[in-house]
Amino acid sequence: MSKESGLKSKESDTGATVLLKALAEESVEVIFGYPGGAVLPLYDALLQSRIRHILVRHEQAAVHAADAYARVTGRVGVCLATSGPGATNLVTGIANAYMDSIPLVVMTGQVPTTLLGTDSFQEVDITGITMPITKHSYLVKDAHEIPRIVKEAFYIAGSGRPGPVLIDLPKDVLGNGVVPNPAVLNLKSYKVFGKGNAGQIAEAAKAVKESRKPILYAGGGVITSGAEKVLQELCAKADLPVVTTLMGIGSLPHGHPNLLGMVGMHGTVTANYAVDDCDLLVAVGVRFDDRVTSGLGHRFATKAKVIHIDIDPAEIGKVVRANIPIVGDAKEVLTRLLERVEKLRVSEWWEQIKVWQKEHPMHHAASDLSPQVILEKLGQVAGAEAILATDVGQHQMWAAQYYPVQRSRHFITSSGLGTMGFGLPAAMGAQIGQPDKPVIVVAGDGGFQMTMQELATIVQYELPIKIALLNNGVLGMVRQLQEFFMDERFSQIQLHANPDFVKIAEAYGILGIRVAARAELGEAVEKAMRHPGPVLMDFVISPDEKVLPMVPPGKAITEMLGR
Repeated sequence: MSKESGLKSKESDTGATVLLKALAEESVEVIFGYPGGAVLPLYDALLQSRIRHILVRHEQAAVHAADAYARVTGRVGVCLATSGPGATNLVTGIANAYMDSIPLVVMTGQVPTTLLGTDSFQEVDITGITMPITKHSYLVKDAHEIPRIVKEAFYIAGSGRPGPVLIDLPKDVLGNGVVPNPAVLNLKSYKVFGKGNAGQIAEAAKAVKESRKPILYAGGGVITSGAEKVLQELCAKADLPVVTTLMGIGSLPHGHPNLLGMVGMHGTVTANYAVDDCDLLVAVGVRFDDRVTSGLGHRFATKAKVIHIDIDPAEIGKVVRANIPIVGDAKEVLTRLLERVEKLRVSEWWEQIKVWQKEHPMHHAASDLSPQVILEKLGQVAGAEAILATDVGQHQMWAAQYYPVQRSRHFITSSGLGTMGFGLPAAMGAQIGQPDKPVIVVAGDGGFQMTMQELATIVQYELPIKIALLNNGVLGMVRQLQEFFMDERFSQIQLHANPDFVKIAEAYGILGIRVAARAELGEAVEKAMRHPGPVLMDFVISPDEKVLPMVPPGKAITEMLGR
């Protein structure tokens, strides 16, 4: 018996057993999936494998769960679907992972090789469909090559700038007997840039030393590379103010004295002012997306010399011109930069920042059942070890602004693609990846209904996820944008008739709690967090709540913040 996979060794294995052994060699413990005809040989083999299979209720949930599993563990997530509609149901989640640079190996079933190209039942060209949203893809036509393909797929997915890799598996390849070839990694054309150029790092250190109004701009690449500790040491040593992207939340703990908050469309006024005024912008693991720059790269941080550190050379200069480009791993480059910098004389800069913080604090109505109060209470009761997953919409931005994230890999959200329906299956993946930590998902009533069938998965696998549903009866972010850009009367078209979410939770065997008043909040959250199983908290909030501040797309910070 193979010690790694739990599968009995045979003189001639099938492609399916060879695949599972190859996955075991990559230390795969969990596959999120949904069966179908083309992958039945693999499901039969799974019965003898030690690899755990999580049966979701929709393929989109499988890829989102694998995505979040990767985010919280730092390992490559794995998901599986059958051919045709099963494979196409993964496309949104693959694109989501690609946009956020999440390492996935996505396995899809395919019709037998003899039927490829004949438009047979449940045949789609999934490698062609996903070509723009994967780092690489394989159509396996020879089972002998499965070990090599799996080894390559995991290496490509997890190295350099991470991302999804797809393996398409015809049914006969999985079912036929085979003596596999050895797994040999030989990717001559695939290059990973790690260390960064020494001369450029020295130039960056000189620019930091000479700056009087520096800002360190931290993105998701900081967390992906595990650079949080060295980033904290750098900002402490040089007394650097720090702003983050949505993906960079957690690179400094909430409340850290150097943290000015998130920058961009729904960032803090102080963070946006500071970026607009700085004379040096040290951008680490960011891609200057339009939610930060308002799509105006040429008008972003115009007073600053820009140092751009990124492992992907394609990102350097793509949106904002870099004066000092450094292609390399964020942790490696920051470690070498840390050795060269000293404490800066930036007291006047900090005095200005503190004036902005005093004049433009984040504020809300504490007496009402506001979403901001709900997020603060959730963070207070759940504690620093809790992992927060969000769906997409207003609640996502309120969470980014008000939930006190204390750890890296503890804030899980769909950033680049903005995928409604991400939150609940992401919470499943996070809970399975970190079973000993509390997991909370914050969702809106719109996105929640896109994947709420996964309540069945949560119950089946006894996942003690706490669901905070911010229920305002509208598609809040859509309505907010309509009110900014259109006649206000059009905002009413987004009102929708919701079901009774508490009854739905109870129908699945989940504790449901409705909260309609501020006075009920504390007791409800504490009860939910004490409960050993899953809980749905239905928070009834006003449809008129807005996410503020806001810099609308296409508007410069100086135009919208009164500068």
